[in-house]
Amino acid sequence: MNHGVAVKSTLLLIVTSAVLGLTSPPALAGAAPWADGPVGTVGKLVWDAGGGRLGMCSGSVVDAPNGSVVATAAHCVRTRETPDPPAEVWFVPGYDHGKDSYREDGWRVTGFHTPEGWDISRDTTEILHHDYAFLTLAERDGVTVQEAHGANRLVVEPVPQDRDVAVLGYPAIEPYDGESLHYCAGPTDVLDAAEADEANVGGLLLEDCDLTAGSSGGPWLQDFDAETGGGALVAVMSVGSGEGQVVGRPFPAEAADLLAAASE
Repeated sequence: MNHGVAVKSTLLLIVTSAVLGLTSPPALAGAAPWADGPVGTVGKLVWDAGGGRLGMCSGSVVDAPNGSVVATAAHCVRTRETPDPPAEVWFVPGYDHGKDSYREDGWRVTGFHTPEGWDISRDTTEILHHDYAFLTLAERDGVTVQEAHGANRLVVEPVPQDRDVAVLGYPAIEPYDGESLHYCAGPTDVLDAAEADEANVGGLLLEDCDLTAGSSGGPWLQDFDAETGGGALVAVMSVGSGEGQVVGRPFPAEAADLLAAASE
């Protein structure tokens, strides 16, 4: 399938977490508000970015033995500019207009797990294949986040292309404010070398979607079940073109070992 010149160029607009108070080019295509109530397995990562600003990404609960693991993008955890994770990060399941109460509503992150291939000393285009991470959470009053809200099932590559995918997150750049869940949906399309630069080969492409910074790390879900609020987690939001195209990063087989480490 030919997706045009924009896909053949490296998509890097969303390879930054959102920081309220900073600006970026406005989105060009629409993502829809999620209208079916909170999704407990999907939430927002929030931290104090200094200067009265909040940093944010999106994430989702993953089925794990300890019941306390969230999947997100590696660039939400470590970048060349910020090699160390924020000192205090909270995951708020089903977040909805809660910037003043994220500590009370959230589960605190206690561990950050990025793949060895996410080597931030290298150029970002060389490591995008490894743009996924797992976070370990503390319990709240003896309850795990999975016990309280359920979880999504991790699916490693190859990703089935015969199913639709829903992409959820908390976009924070105009016309969005990061305070409510939005989504895009469409067919699963795995990019090959004829369609994309090497940095994006193997990624999942979705067109006509303007999920902006803040949606980074948000889940790409197949077979979503509205009753349980969970589905098959096939990728996390990685990058975008700024022209209505976004790419999710699927999980290689070795991601299962990283998930196991986050579950200890």
